[in-house]
Parts: sequence; C-alpha cells; structure tokens
Amino acid sequence: MTARSKDTIQLLPSGVPGLDAVLAGGLPEYSFNLIAGGPGAGKTTLAQQIAFSRATEAAPALYFTVLGEPPLKLLRHTQHYNFFDATRVGTAVRFVNLSAEAMDRDLGVILAKMLGEVEAVHPSIVVVDSFRTVAHASASNVELQQFVQRLALHLTGWQATTFLVGEYEFGESQSNPLFTIADGIFWLTQDVERNASVRRLQVTKMRASGTMPGLHTFTMSTDGIRVFPRILPRIDLRPRQLKAERASTGIPVLDGMMDGGIPAGESALFVGPSGSGKSLFARHFIAAGAGAGEHGIIAVFEEHPGDYLARAEAFGPKLAAFIKSGLVEVLYLRSLELTVDETLAAIRDTVARTGATRVAIDSLSGFELALAPSYRDDIRDSISRTVTALTGLGVTVLLTVDLVQSFAELSLSPHITEFLADVLVLQHYVELEGKLEKVLAVVKMRSSRHATDIRRYTIDGSGVVVKDSTHGHRSLLTGVPIISAELDSRLPGLTSEEAVLLQALRDLGETAARELSRRTGLKGSALSRALERLQQLSYARTVRRKGAVLYRADA
Repeated sequence: MTARSKDTIQLLPSGVPGLDAVLAGGLPEYSFNLIAGGPGAGKTTLAQQIAFSRATEAAPALYFTVLGEPPLKLLRHTQHYNFFDATRVGTAVRFVNLSAEAMDRDLGVILAKMLGEVEAVHPSIVVVDSFRTVAHASASNVELQQFVQRLALHLTGWQATTFLVGEYEFGESQSNPLFTIADGIFWLTQDVERNASVRRLQVTKMRASGTMPGLHTFTMSTDGIRVFPRILPRIDLRPRQLKAERASTGIPVLDGMMDGGIPAGESALFVGPSGSGKSLFARHFIAAGAGAGEHGIIAVFEEHPGDYLARAEAFGPKLAAFIKSGLVEVLYLRSLELTVDETLAAIRDTVARTGATRVAIDSLSGFELALAPSYRDDIRDSISRTVTALTGLGVTVLLTVDLVQSFAELSLSPHITEFLADVLVLQHYVELEGKLEKVLAVVKMRSSRHATDIRRYTIDGSGVVVKDSTHGHRSLLTGVPIISAELDSRLPGLTSEEAVLLQALRDLGETAARELSRRTGLKGSALSRALERLQQLSYARTVRRKGAVLYRADA
C-alpha cells in the first residue's frame, strides 16, 4: 500500500468531557477496547456514558450484561445520571442479558448469542459488561484467546466500536491474551489516602493514536464522568516573545519599583508572613485590571467567598461592583480531595468563559493544603504546570505564598521555591525603634529592570500604601535591622560597629547595654568590646543610677 492510499482512521467523540483530549482527538472507529479496573472504579459508568452519547436509532448501541448486572438492575442505577435517556432504551441503546449463556460455561454458545444479536441490530457500539464473567467460561488461555480473536474479527467486520468491561488487576496484563488482542486499554483506579479518595484514568494502549501519557484525574457526579487531562507544559524552542505592556499592581509606587508594573503575560509571586497583606496585594491587582476594563479571576482556597468579599468591602480595594458587573469572578476551590488538574481546569474554563487576562491565586499555601495527599508530593510540578498553562494563554498571574519568619531565617513552604515566578516580591516584618513595621522589596524580575531599594508600607482603609525607601538601617530583611552609620573623619580609630554604637548612644542618651544591643544588633562579647573601646577612646562613659550600670556618649 502506498502512502497515498493509506486509510485514515476516523476518531469518534466519546461524549466524556476531557477524554477526547487524552485520546488525541477521540475514539478510533471500529476499535476493540478493554475498560479495566477494580470494583467501584467507574468502569460501567464510563461504558454507559459512551454508549448513550454515541448511540442513535440508525446506529444503536448494543449493551450485553452478564451475571450480577441484569439490565433492570443496571438501568435502576443508571437513571440517576444526566446522560441517561429512558426514551432511548430499547431503540438507540439496547440491553441484552447473557446470564443464561454464561451459566452454561460454553464460549461457543455465548459467541453465537452475541453475534446473532449483532447481525440483527447492526450496532455502532458494542459493550460487554462484565467480560470477566464471560472469560470464566473458558477452559484455558488458548480457548479464551481464540474466543476473543473471533469476537474481535466479527465485531470489526460489522463496523462496531467495542468495549469489554472487566475487573482486572494491573499485573494481569502480562499473561492475559485479552490485553494483547485489544486495540485500546483504559485503566481506571480509585486510590484512598488519609481519608481522601482520588480517581485516575490511564490509557496504556491505543493503536493508531498518540494518546496523552500519564495518569489523568477524573470525577464522577450526576453528570457522569469528567476527565481532567494532565496538561503538560508546551515545549517551544523559539525565544519567548516579551510583551511591552505592563499590568499595573494597583499600587503606583510598587509599579514604579517594577519599571511600570508586572510584564503582561508573566507571573508574579508575593511572599510574606501571615498578616503582611498578601491577599490585599492580590485584590489591588485584580481591582486595577477591572478598573481598566480587564476581566479578572481570584482563586481562593482558605476563605469562603462570602467571608472573602466581606473582608474586601471592609478595607482595601472594593470588588463588589466589579463582581456584579461580571468583570471579576471569585472561585472557591476548597476540598480535602482537590486535584491539580481539577483546579487548573476550573481556572482555565473560567478564563475561557470570561476572557480574563488576570488571575490571582490566593494562596499557594492554601492550595497545597487543599490538595489530596497523593498530589502534595508533586506540588512544585503541579504549580509549575498551572502557571505555565495560564501564562501560555497570555494571562498575567499573581500568586501569594506564606513565608515562615522566625527573625533568624526566612523559608518558604518546603515544597515551593521562587523559581516558579518571573517576578518575586518579598514582604517582611522588622522591628524599628520599638515598633513592628512592614517592608517590601522587588527581589527579581526576569525580563525587566527593577528598583532594588527596600520600602516600608502600611495598611489602612484604602489598602496598601507603599512609602519611601528606608534609610539609616542595614540588614532589614533579616528582621533584626542594624543602624547604619557613616564613619566620621573627626572620630578617628573607630570601626563601623563602634560608630554605630556611638550613634545609638547619642540618640538614646543614658541607656542600658540591653537596649543598645536591641538597637544596634551587637550582642554578647562584640557589644562588650565595642563599649570598652569607646570608653578607652573617651567617646563614652559609664554612669550608675540606682545600682544599675548605664552608658552614655561623652560630650
């Protein structure tokens, strides 16, 4: 056969949301498939959903039931699904019970019954549920192989797309001839971890079709099965085209620090401890876009939308009017069995429906806690795929994440690192002059210059107010700042630490060593040596007040 004469295999829509994407377009026409998995995995529901979706009176579906699932029992449960249509039963979808033939344990009798029904109906879809029961009638693997080959040959000849449904373990594929003969194999699993249940689908084999690899999450509801394809980052070897547009953060001073705002179509990560205003930055970002006519989405994981919106109306940028007009939508994604692909699908669907150009995910820490346990181990890959998929659509993404601040070290959640974002903004608490202050810095921008100064910011009724750069202190981002001091040429012989200590003595007047340590950051022997040196050089002296030793600058 020449290349010009090759037949094109038609791909049929499965009628199962998300499954066609996994199958790279749909079900290969006239294919002979196996739907395998344990009890309760969703095998029968998947087969019925395909049958009711594909069948018509002109091209009906023939559904064979065997022991344990007579048609009446099957229909009693199926009627609760929205894809079920009672008016099509007996016409477009026809049920045939093979219980009597299976009881005889004669594969020849079973095959004759099945082929007789096929010749009478001329179906486009054939389902055998459960084929495992049929297989028990075989005396050996050779007999079973011959039966399956004859069945496949006849059904393909009648131009039927076939699904054999059975309870199989993954390891059985090594020795069972059915797995060799089948054109396509669908594995359905249901895993339970720490009281959370997650369903997954894997297409381990599909002839003449490049299926999407890996495990794909699916859910079961009254709508039936929905598959969430494991969307992989698109590999593009061409240089990334950087956009000139900027997405305002809604805070003019912060925009200035970013040379105009977040580059459109990129991602920004705001990192800060609890109470530092991360959610406010997210609301400013979404409100700024809505004010300019851009659609925005806020995905929240820790607060119910009602509580979230009530807080938004209490202080900071108001969102209620934008939500009412449809410019802003709040997605509440909180579940102890949440999956990454389910989350991404919900956000992508909302982006597609609203045309949103801005998405705020508040927060990654809440997202991590909401995931089913088995997905938390892959949190970095999960977030990377989420961000890549959204920015690939041209959406500007702002994410927030908790910072663990101990005033001695900084650390993110153990599974999250700063590589995820194009822009990194660090928020921090510091102690300045006996008060707890908030500071921020733009730490990284991949495609743009940015300011490197550290600025204080406050939170009031209007939201976040970023102030001028801080001066006179160093080591601010450690949480324990040290006063900076220029060495005075009129004060020879002083080190920088001694100069800082002398400045603190001049500012404070008579004070104890403990206060000097808090003010300067010098501790223990370092403080003692610096005080001793200042006294030796006649820059400072000690005084006693009510038995306490105090220090003061020498006039």
